[in-house]
Amino acid sequence: MSRKAVVAGLSFSAALGFLCASGQPPPAAGTAQQRDARMKWWREARFGMFVHWGLYSGLAGTWEGKPAGARGGMEWIQQRVKADTETYAKRAIPLFRPAPGFAREWARLAKQAGCRYVVVTSKHHEGFALHDSKAGDYDAGSVLRRDLLKEIVEALRAEGLRVGFYHSVIDWHHDQYEYARSQQLPHPMKGRPYPEGRRDHAKYVEYLHAQVNELVSHYGPVDILWWDYSSQDFQGQEAWRAFDLMAKVRARQPRIVMNNRLFRIPEAGFTGMGTAAIAPRLDPRYGDFITPEQHIPETGMPGVDWETCMTMNTTWGYSEHDHQWKSEETLIRNLIDIASKGGNYLLNIGPKGDGSVPPESVRAMQAIGAWMKVNGESIYATGACPLGKLEWGRCTGKRLAGGGTRLYLHVFDWPQDGRLALPVAAGSRAKARLMAGGKPLAVTSSGGRTSIAVGGQAPDRIASVVELDLDNPLQR
Repeated sequence: MSRKAVVAGLSFSAALGFLCASGQPPPAAGTAQQRDARMKWWREARFGMFVHWGLYSGLAGTWEGKPAGARGGMEWIQQRVKADTETYAKRAIPLFRPAPGFAREWARLAKQAGCRYVVVTSKHHEGFALHDSKAGDYDAGSVLRRDLLKEIVEALRAEGLRVGFYHSVIDWHHDQYEYARSQQLPHPMKGRPYPEGRRDHAKYVEYLHAQVNELVSHYGPVDILWWDYSSQDFQGQEAWRAFDLMAKVRARQPRIVMNNRLFRIPEAGFTGMGTAAIAPRLDPRYGDFITPEQHIPETGMPGVDWETCMTMNTTWGYSEHDHQWKSEETLIRNLIDIASKGGNYLLNIGPKGDGSVPPESVRAMQAIGAWMKVNGESIYATGACPLGKLEWGRCTGKRLAGGGTRLYLHVFDWPQDGRLALPVAAGSRAKARLMAGGKPLAVTSSGGRTSIAVGGQAPDRIASVVELDLDNPLQR
């Protein structure tokens, strides 16, 4: 495979002396106060849009005229069909033809849905980068003569959205990526000898760092770098020079937020392989937040920043064969459930090869947006529910000036007797109202429990929100 010259400045922060030959983790990036300041917007955002889009999108889950599967990740189609990179590129590139203006439609959809940030795949495992890269020739600039990432970033910023890049550190295209060094990481040619004979993984790592340098140098402020992913047998400094990479990124983007997937160790929140192999533990030297995938932790992760990423059907990349769409009710209640446990929701759309968004995804995002237009205050900048598990729904909360508490009670199952019961003493001056319309509601408190007269009709069939103000901090 031919290569452009690797960009100059590859070692743009090599002078940072703690980047280590020893492989030991560097000091945490800044003080706890500095980290809190960097994380503030992310903690308040609560809702973001994930976009998986690449060559696989044009293939649409089909290979040689047949479905590669009816469910599961079609962004992995190259690995599923065991295609070598030349065959894959020959089939996929002609089907990836982004239409003009696709990025504006994405940005408007995210804004309409109430998202505060968007994370887009700058490069997935297939190795095709969406920007105009000078580090190689398997990218949108070289193949399509377009910088798709620039188009996307400009559109997102025009809508006032924060910008994140998902970047895969594994690469099924690069001819120096030593896939045989891991028994756990996927690769289409796994188990076969390298076609070129020996490989030099250090050259691939140089390429990886060069492309990341481009991402954090050429597109203005970048808010999130969402790494993917490592294995227990190949991760961190050994696999990606991860500490060096993170330091280089922070040197260019001091306020950036990064996830934990350059590593696969307990200190980074992992207990093993698999999307559920996570633990509520994160040393900030390994990242800023933990990434549960396709599930919501039962009790959240108190004291840890976390974000559930999830598909609308069963695939991240577009597939014409996957029709297992989640209902609007499920998606809205997922958002509420996650916020009630102190997490963020990163909800994926998988656009087609031309950049258009499947109508099912459009309708779902519009439905979420309609709910958020009325009830968004109960999601943004709120904290986890202080009341524990509630049989009728979920709750979020925030502190009020003067020491009081505001609870947002998200009612999934409207009480048949028209009275909403809470396991807390609210006090005599508690005030409640419906968020939809602002109707005041009567509050009574006795024996360590509170009752709110909400009436017999739910304002919203999916989730009605009651706002409850308490004079004092909660007493359970």
